[in-house]
Amino acid sequence: MQARRVRSSLRGWGGVAAMAVVCALAALLTLLLPLAGSHDDRAGLGGSGVADASRVRAEECENPQDQSLSPDTADGASVQAIKDRGHLLVGVDQNSLGWGYRDPNSQEETVELEGFDIDLARRIAQELLGAPDKIRFKAIPTNQRIEAIESGRVDMVVRTMTISCTRLEDVSFSAPYFLTGQQVLAPKTSPVEGYDESLKGQRICSAAGSTAYETLEADRKAGELAEGADISTTVPNQLDCLVRLQLGEVDAVVTDGALAASQAAQDPTVALKGRRFTTEYYGVAMKKDADDLVRRVNRILEEYRQDGGWKDSYDRWLSPTMGANSESATPPDPKYR
Repeated sequence: MQARRVRSSLRGWGGVAAMAVVCALAALLTLLLPLAGSHDDRAGLGGSGVADASRVRAEECENPQDQSLSPDTADGASVQAIKDRGHLLVGVDQNSLGWGYRDPNSQEETVELEGFDIDLARRIAQELLGAPDKIRFKAIPTNQRIEAIESGRVDMVVRTMTISCTRLEDVSFSAPYFLTGQQVLAPKTSPVEGYDESLKGQRICSAAGSTAYETLEADRKAGELAEGADISTTVPNQLDCLVRLQLGEVDAVVTDGALAASQAAQDPTVALKGRRFTTEYYGVAMKKDADDLVRRVNRILEEYRQDGGWKDSYDRWLSPTMGANSESATPPDPKYR
């Protein structure tokens, strides 16, 4: 098995079964219900700059979180295309508690998207276009994030997207803005104890196109996954795995620990099992060769960390589920190539 690393101090809220029902329905309907205000605009993102600067081959890649371009404020073709359009197109989640979701308990007539990733997306819109509301959100399933960028449906994806060497072949990433890692979620009464031999013969759910599934598949091929573990159940969105777990169709879920903590908060009958067993970082994903946009986003992230905006957002949205003193409670230090 892969070496276990530093334990995340994660905890759930509990007592929110109603949230579990609402979020489960949202997960099942997310592909059918487009976000209000979304349009099928195509972003003109044929970025300028040296093409080779943003290309990273997976076999040459080490420490993918350190592969982004250094910050800059200069406008190029990609940034200018966004300014000419007048709004930012951002792919997000709409059913992940604390990250991107609509509060089912809101008394407002129009329930706005909110969460840690939503705050970051609005900050980028503020810095690029002068106002946080000059933005159009598009609900993007986990397995369609890269396609949405490549096709120009969005300028960027801010959706708990892990920076990986494989993904760097298809898209560009900002510097990391969040530390996480894969973790196991299972019923509290389950014999599953973590990412270990207790998964023997268990049915495991993960999101298609996720680093969770990539890890499970790689470990199975390497003989490092518990014998007889069934990883055939994949879903478009990671929250769909919680629904499968609630229905008894699977025995455990493997997903990012940060997302697992949110899912545990939605259903008091499930819990995080064991420590995180990988180290991963979320980044803002953008179109390949949009070097000027990548550099600009990295500058925005630098300011977001320094002026306290990042910490304020964490304290509001994630501290209740992950803890005020977790290893993820401070932004990762960026390194650039």
